[in-house]
Amino acid sequence: MPIPPVLDTLAELAATETDEAARRLGQSVRAAADCEQKLALLQQYRDDYRARLQERMSAGLTVEGYRNFQGFLDKLDQALALQQQAVREAGRRVELERQAWQASERKRLSYDTLASRAARQAQQKESRREQKETDEQAARLLLYRR
Repeated sequence: MPIPPVLDTLAELAATETDEAARRLGQSVRAAADCEQKLALLQQYRDDYRARLQERMSAGLTVEGYRNFQGFLDKLDQALALQQQAVREAGRRVELERQAWQASERKRLSYDTLASRAARQAQQKESRREQKETDEQAARLLLYRR
């Protein structure tokens, strides 16, 4: 006896939903990695720029040159703060997508369990029917032999 069509359909829909959730999770993980990479680049650029400022200061730097360096460092700090916020937001999105995938996977596993249970029950029913037929044939054979 086959698995009920409704259960089969639900299992297929749950599998499709799980695949889609996994795809979205992968995208959010890649986006988070990109954000972190950009943050690391900005931090490296800021560190390099600060080192250049130190070199120029030791070689002699005008007040106007110092203000320019400091103004640019302030803009880099602002960009770093924004990028850190983007990294935190990307991390939150990853966590939300991970939770959505886990919920989809639990649902898919539940339907798989129900389908397995239905198949096992159908197999048991079929086995009982076959056993009954065998018993009836044996009883008829015994009757004919008498």
